[in-house]
Amino acid sequence: MADSNTHIVLKTEDLSIGYRSKKDTTVIASNINIALQKGELVGLIGANGIGKSTLLRSLTNVQPKLSGGISINDKALESHSNLELAKVLSLVLTEKLASKNLTVFELVALGRQPYTNWIGSFSNEDIHMINTALKQINIENLKDKKCFELSDGQLQKVMIARALAQDTDLIILDEPTTHLDMYHKAYILKLLQKLAKDTQKTILFSSHEIDLAIQLCDKLIVMTHDTVVSDEPCNLISKGTFDSLFPKDLIAFDANTGTFKVKK
Repeated sequence: MADSNTHIVLKTEDLSIGYRSKKDTTVIASNINIALQKGELVGLIGANGIGKSTLLRSLTNVQPKLSGGISINDKALESHSNLELAKVLSLVLTEKLASKNLTVFELVALGRQPYTNWIGSFSNEDIHMINTALKQINIENLKDKKCFELSDGQLQKVMIARALAQDTDLIILDEPTTHLDMYHKAYILKLLQKLAKDTQKTILFSSHEIDLAIQLCDKLIVMTHDTVVSDEPCNLISKGTFDSLFPKDLIAFDANTGTFKVKK
């Protein structure tokens, strides 16, 4: 568990997210108030189509918020230049790589782009950060392999290493366990848990692996049709928050085991 006395890395105040067109405004969620502290692993969970990706896009300035405030290290998100934002926030997306012909080392090295000089050459510090990221993810043996030679699980580790090489206080991942089998889903989430503890970076990820997230996360953000709440998993269980995630006709949450079960 992260120290409660550490500073807040990501904070929202009365945040409202959704879509605005010339004719109409569609609100996906409102009154979102979250505070993520240094060194926390935080899972964002909710049913399909509830707005998890919209929230992540808003938190990363990919999509405009409707209203309210978002700040990183006490500085408003919109006050960051693109370069400043790249030095405090790194993103790991599920989209396909534009080129899988890069080596693992070259892909991880892309994380150093915010720091390289005008001709794009690497300093000794850049090389050190790249090699450190490879070591932290335990993929040093893969560094000369081409990305098209990797399994989905290996490629996801490389993408996380790239985010580590970027050396930001906040890492946000959009469904990092998509397309992975159960073993590798657990492996990746355990890896994120270890990284948050060892590096003291704040790691926020969206996931459908709710049972795993409940077991591994310091904090969860739970999105339902009515509200967005954030708290420690044990507190959310005691409040009955997970009971409202899915229709009760098929799936029920067992507070004793902390898992969801299909009704017979």
